[in-house]
Amino acid sequence: MSLYIRKQARAKVRRRIRKKISGTAERPRLAVHFSNQNVYAQLIDDQSGCTIAAASTLDKDAGAKGANVNSATKVGELVAKRAKDAKIETVVFDRGGFQFHGKVKALADAAREAGLNF
Repeated sequence: MSLYIRKQARAKVRRRIRKKISGTAERPRLAVHFSNQNVYAQLIDDQSGCTIAAASTLDKDAGAKGANVNSATKVGELVAKRAKDAKIETVVFDRGGFQFHGKVKALADAAREAGLNF
């Protein structure tokens, strides 16, 4: 399977997911993205179109580099901590078209353990 076809398939799944979920100010969307080098997570209020909190492996607070399970766990903990600082306890999880397995699951589990509900 070529890279172009894989990207198209993920984009199709992502559109299907985004039709069903949306973030609000009380319950923002926890969107995750994985590039080849980094892990990104954002809390997004879709009604106002703004990012409430964000974390990635590019942050010095993350304490991890790369796009692996360990760094996804650290980013999950960091985004949960920043959500608590913004007084947010419940979120809607947006896996971004990625399978809920490996890095995505590690990030979600770390965020849950740090106190986010979804």
